Amino acid sequence: MTFNPNADIGGGKTSKRGRNTGIAVGGGLGVIALVIISQLLGVDVTGLLGGGGGQPAAEDSALEECQTGQDANERVDCRMKGAAASLEDYWVDAAPTIGVAYASPQGFVLFTDAVATGCGNASSATGPFYCPPDQTLYVDTSFFDQLESQFGASGGPLAEMYVVAHEWGHHIQNLAGVLERAQDGQTGPTSNSVRTELQADCFAGSWAAAASQTTDERGVPFLQPITREQYAQAIDAAAAVGDDRIQEATQGQVSPHSFTHGSSEQRVRWFETGYQGGAQSCDTFSIDGSQL
Repeated sequence: MTFNPNADIGGGKTSKRGRNTGIAVGGGLGVIALVIISQLLGVDVTGLLGGGGGQPAAEDSALEECQTGQDANERVDCRMKGAAASLEDYWVDAAPTIGVAYASPQGFVLFTDAVATGCGNASSATGPFYCPPDQTLYVDTSFFDQLESQFGASGGPLAEMYVVAHEWGHHIQNLAGVLERAQDGQTGPTSNSVRTELQADCFAGSWAAAASQTTDERGVPFLQPITREQYAQAIDAAAAVGDDRIQEATQGQVSPHSFTHGSSEQRVRWFETGYQGGAQSCDTFSIDGSQL
């Protein structure tokens, strides 16, 4: 997805955190929100996350050099800042339509290798995630390369922004109390864990459909309309992080009973549902499991 070169992205609430040494955690799964969200939903991830204290503080850069849509088109960190500005504008209006009183995330942090968060210490192996206790999104942008190299996604700017929009969707769920209510420790194709992730995909699709209508303070649209190629790249990214694709790539077999995020087909379908029907179409919790 292409930014309008003269759009003002300076208001995007994004920062870049310097390397925070002394953190070393494992995981190696590299799927969106897997460790943090699994922890919230009661899945045992003992040993993957360390405690939140005792680490040296890292300085944040406000990415002051990222000011225009042209900057966002040229640099991935600026693109993240531009995506944040667009998502903020979208959800200010969209959240009330689904009964959510909107409040901005406390932060959106780009990090390298490892980071200390309100959910504990995390590494790049965790993948992008949203941490409810500090209401902050965390992304190591090297994950976008991993999407292509390890999981076979075609990449592209909209595919990258889909990842951010998905995590922003978790913030909306946190505001709505969904994340707390979904904590039952269950897994499987119709579990609350999967319903949570599919709803976040749907929210990402609803933003994508409206993204070219989000505007800066001067009324300039942040983004140009999505092309067919860009839409296909976003769909491809959603499919790449399906539980079945990831399990096949990392374990050599698919175990539906352990699904926490949904199959590739489900993730694509719910992104498309949001794209076509808006945020109001994203109720994944009241429907029968056969409809997921």
